[in-house]
Amino acid sequence: MKDIIDLLARMCISVIFIYEAYDITVFMKDNKASMTEYGLTWNQDLLIIGAIILLYLGGILLLIGYKTSFGALLLLAYWIPLTYIAHSFWNDPQDIKRIQSILFMKNVAIIGGLLMVLVNGSGKYSIKRLLAGFRVPKVN
Repeated sequence: MKDIIDLLARMCISVIFIYEAYDITVFMKDNKASMTEYGLTWNQDLLIIGAIILLYLGGILLLIGYKTSFGALLLLAYWIPLTYIAHSFWNDPQDIKRIQSILFMKNVAIIGGLLMVLVNGSGKYSIKRLLAGFRVPKVN
């Protein structure tokens, strides 16, 4: 049962990041406007392309269960700064402070899930385990 829950957890977490990469790709113009609002004006195209790569690569590695620790690190490299920049509820006006604090705590929970994947690995149901079962025949 633990192995199935590991797989389901990886799937649920990875979907968030894969969808976010898709969303950033489709709504690039809107994301650039949001970045400007948050004061991120330095080389926005590079930052967006870097974010898309981190999200797709990390999300797919997490989903398939191959190099999950590396995938989790990639996702943490994006998600931690995003959380503190985009959901800094302590700087927000009172009317949006509540929703931003909830979004901040949701992101902290996702960070916790990524940290668990980082230390526990991919589990039994993963490409890593599937590949480990194949043996290359010896040549005589």
